[in-house]
Amino acid sequence: MSHLYISAAHKSSGKTTLSIGLCAAFHQSGLVVQPYKKGPDYIDPLWLSQASQRCACNLDFNTMAHEEILRVFQQRRVDADITVIEGNKGLYDGMSMDGSDSNAGMAKLLKSPVVLVIDTRGVSRGIAPLLLGYQQFDPEINIAGVIFNLAGGARHAAKLRSVAEEYTDIPVLGVVNRHKDMELTERHLGLMPSNENKQSAAIIQAIGRQVADQVDLEACLAIAKQGGELPTFPAMPVPDVPNCTVRIGICQDRAFSFYYQSDLHALQMAGAELIPVNTLEDSKLPDIDGLFIGGGFPETHMQELGKNVRMRESIRQAIEAGLPTYAECGGLMYLSKRLIWGEQMADMVGVIPADAVMHVKPQGRGYVKLEETAAMPWPGGAGTSIIGAHEFHYSCLEELKQQGKFAYKVRRGKGITGEEDGWVYKNLLASYSHLRDTEQHHWARRFVAFVKQHRKPDHQPGGGIL
Repeated sequence: MSHLYISAAHKSSGKTTLSIGLCAAFHQSGLVVQPYKKGPDYIDPLWLSQASQRCACNLDFNTMAHEEILRVFQQRRVDADITVIEGNKGLYDGMSMDGSDSNAGMAKLLKSPVVLVIDTRGVSRGIAPLLLGYQQFDPEINIAGVIFNLAGGARHAAKLRSVAEEYTDIPVLGVVNRHKDMELTERHLGLMPSNENKQSAAIIQAIGRQVADQVDLEACLAIAKQGGELPTFPAMPVPDVPNCTVRIGICQDRAFSFYYQSDLHALQMAGAELIPVNTLEDSKLPDIDGLFIGGGFPETHMQELGKNVRMRESIRQAIEAGLPTYAECGGLMYLSKRLIWGEQMADMVGVIPADAVMHVKPQGRGYVKLEETAAMPWPGGAGTSIIGAHEFHYSCLEELKQQGKFAYKVRRGKGITGEEDGWVYKNLLASYSHLRDTEQHHWARRFVAFVKQHRKPDHQPGGGIL
């Protein structure tokens, strides 16, 4: 099966835009494209999914063993014509000194040829030693092609091609010029999610056209076939909807969109019927047994969230009445007393006795390691005492009155207090850390079991898949 690994010399080189463009261009040409994203990320997969019209999946060394990465990779692309894997940061960047958790490490595991994206602003002949150095640093990595990005025009493009051909043997797959169609809106956490951008479909089509015009797609397809053979695995199981045992509300709207599709699938496989909840437009919670409020950008929608008093009160009353609830990062902020960002302030749900205050710089960013405490309310914690997760938040909780307990000791990262995370109050668990349901930690089945313990005995859920 054909696959390409899109990486770069460093972050902010444009590999996300080019990955979106490649997915869109291949899809528009009639190919079935399966996208992946290395590392923990919610926003890029939303764009990749829309561009390819297939759900993008994350591959992450922090939460997945090698065999699980290979299995997920193989299972999801079984009917695809081409697979596009977008890396994170630079090709050789990672936490480990030996590079085992880097993009290069992932490319080796997946036996994937690498297409290197180079930001060419302010450089011409200097790209030669850069390319040669990347080749020689790890000869096991197949840098099968290069795309020069953000070129200054035809003259600059010609010079780049000439230099690459004169000094290296790396094929130039394309030179993409600076263009307004190749610009994606960014803010404090990176790209604006595609579900918040009303023009996302038009933007993706425009990026796809630019890439199709300036990148040799046939050459990319030929390189994709250079990938090595990988083991095969059985097809992914399909959720057995009629056997749902609980109804779990999922807050999915412009304010809350940070969900791994594989986690939602895991909730369904554990017996949950997923019920969509819109915190911006709905007036109250539907008939549910549990609630999951994921991450997102409540700060950019704080006034809308604050004005929806009926929904805020519905959630507050439900949690006070014992509704099993799990909130991550943005969800935690929404459950605080107030959200404060500069001169702006809005009332939130008010279950957590603290204000969520936004700061200019990140208050927690990167991989975290969590150790469960005796306060963890979910059953089945044996063997999950140390959990790999991730966080990325510009807010912190201020003036937290200790009315709850903490489910985690933070061994790496910041969490809520710098030493603790996972605020527990009644049947609520609220955390700055984002979990991922993998073989390392099947949190979804634990949460469903917890919801089942507390569900109304006379409630009989129906069926439905988000």
